[in-house]
Amino acid sequence: MKILVTDGNTLPALAITRSLGNAGHQVIVGYQHKHSLAGYSKYASGKCIYPSPIDDTNSFIDFLVDYIEFNNIDAIFPVTDITTLPITKNRDLLNPKCKIPFGNYKVVDSAANKAHIFDQAKKLEIDIPKSIIIKNYSELKNTDITIPYPLVIKPARSRVLTEAGWLFTTVTYAKDANDLDKQLSKYPKDIYPMILQEKIVGPGLGIFMCLDKGKTVAAFSHKRIREKPPSGGVSVLRESVPLDPLALDFSEKLLKSINWQGVAMVEYKIDIRDNRPKLMEINGRFWGSLQLAIHSGVDFPKLLADSLDDKPISPIKNYNFGVKTRWLWGDIDALLIRILKSSSSQLLPSGADNKLKYTLKFLKFWEPNLHYDVLRLNDIKPWLYESIQWFKRLV
Repeated sequence: MKILVTDGNTLPALAITRSLGNAGHQVIVGYQHKHSLAGYSKYASGKCIYPSPIDDTNSFIDFLVDYIEFNNIDAIFPVTDITTLPITKNRDLLNPKCKIPFGNYKVVDSAANKAHIFDQAKKLEIDIPKSIIIKNYSELKNTDITIPYPLVIKPARSRVLTEAGWLFTTVTYAKDANDLDKQLSKYPKDIYPMILQEKIVGPGLGIFMCLDKGKTVAAFSHKRIREKPPSGGVSVLRESVPLDPLALDFSEKLLKSINWQGVAMVEYKIDIRDNRPKLMEINGRFWGSLQLAIHSGVDFPKLLADSLDDKPISPIKNYNFGVKTRWLWGDIDALLIRILKSSSSQLLPSGADNKLKYTLKFLKFWEPNLHYDVLRLNDIKPWLYESIQWFKRLV
């Protein structure tokens, strides 16, 4: 098939391009600028420069309608929330011959709404943190906050589309009632509702899944070894691990209850108080560590392409454990943060390595079953491009 992959400057776009190109598909990499990470891969047969979906969603969709029509695109793989939501919302405008590996917009949108997902989880008796939903700032005054401080302030959506464009939200913490009031007063009304949650202490856990016509065709899990920043964030070194049976059961129930189609990542925290997974959110899209799943034997992009091409899909029931992937430049960023900032300012978890031990572990560049997200000798251009961009940012 001729497949258009969006968000070409992201790690999952590169992993998708390499996977689909290696499987024999013709991959066109789309991005809002001429140069992109995936666009430099030898597996990319062409590039597509589209209007920024962040700045002008309507122009982005109008462009895709024409581009898909005149270039006979068989399928489009959106990669981020910014492209997945508008593409699924406007799928009726696209040539019906062009297939999208996700369900309808209502389903995709519901998965992106954490408040809705928590309500659904309660009905299914899935473990969630103690939560209070605040619909607007004025509601805070009449709300009895029974969650102990420090508590988590979590917008219901990670990305919010407004008349002025997309708003990007982040999770923050409130140390006391005054801090909570101060923070909530600063949020624009479009960001609401807000979720106030108890802080769950424990390691993060991700369950990565692919569903097709209501059936689970693949599931995968990994543990994070290092993150950027070191206090917690994007994984830069991670390892494939066996699936947690309870988290897998929760994930299947939740995704099937909303009629999910395609890939998704369901995030949890393992609560150290009872060792049970507590639901954090659903990311109804591809994820940054996608390459690890592929190296471990679960090729999610190929599975989706096969499902669109009406090929019979054999469920993947096993994969290799102990496989690691490393995002090198992200790992270097994390190292610089760890070294250059004081330990007290980084909010590191208890038992975190000191600076010397952290550095020594970082210097382990080779070990069995270790792969790199971007660096690949037989497809070196993406890494060279990424390296140049890293040094430009440093300067």
